[in-house]
Amino acid sequence: MEIYIDGDACPVKEEIYRDAKAAGIQVTLVTSLSHFSGKELPDNVKVVYVDEGADSADYRIVALTKPGDMLITQDYGLASLVLPKGVRVMHHLGYEYTQENIGQLLESRYVGAQLRKGGQRTKGPKKYTTSDREKFRKNFKKILKERPTKK
Repeated sequence: MEIYIDGDACPVKEEIYRDAKAAGIQVTLVTSLSHFSGKELPDNVKVVYVDEGADSADYRIVALTKPGDMLITQDYGLASLVLPKGVRVMHHLGYEYTQENIGQLLESRYVGAQLRKGGQRTKGPKKYTTSDREKFRKNFKKILKERPTKK
């Protein structure tokens, strides 16, 4: 298992780095060049930079992930592309995308886009809270414990 992070807007990178390192898992942060940082990262973390562009990171993540990997993203469309590959996908709010819920999530995104296109205002995301962070970390650790171990 390798963990991939759709990194441009992920508020739980540090938690992922820490918990993955404790579990001995490699993390790959995929992010655009505009988010370049000279910050030193843990030795289990590598960064893949992509060009600017609406879907550059998504295309790279789809190409890199393989069955058994995990992806952290808030992008429903990206989740829908890697789920059929056998990748576990988690949102930073702590819930998992599944084949059972992805259709409804994509539909609600579409409806919201249509409303905005028609001039209606829709609510933006709620502020990320300490409770959200704790829920993510609890569920993330649970998934890490579920992974098969090599013998």
